[in-house]
Amino acid sequence: MPIRPENKARYPKDWKRIADAIRERAGQRCEGSPAYPDCRVPNGAVGYREAGRWVQLGESIDAAGLAIDTAVDDGFKVTRIVLTVAHLDHTPENCEPQNLKAMCQRCHLTYDAEHHKRTAYATRKSAAMTADLFDAV
Repeated sequence: MPIRPENKARYPKDWKRIADAIRERAGQRCEGSPAYPDCRVPNGAVGYREAGRWVQLGESIDAAGLAIDTAVDDGFKVTRIVLTVAHLDHTPENCEPQNLKAMCQRCHLTYDAEHHKRTAYATRKSAAMTADLFDAV
């Protein structure tokens, strides 16, 4: 997942090296998430999901012979897997290997869903400069 500009300073200068090491540790495959513990899709693979199962069309866009974001005959969207590195405690400063996990887009987004919901609420609240009814005491 891309690092937001406002969070960039929270990551160590050698984040790319750290993230690459985590992907190597995982064998360039998704390590799964609580929602999808057995995911294991390979980094860079091209395919689509059908009933929660990954259907691989090729190791690359060229091998698959399809463009990304196109639909195959049965209407599924073709995707290229991008292996990201998730902070399990949602703290970018904590780059200990046991706090980092290689995840595909689906696993990372489902793992972070509750965290994203909370931070989005805080961002909207801050932008609106409103107080929560229950904050005032």
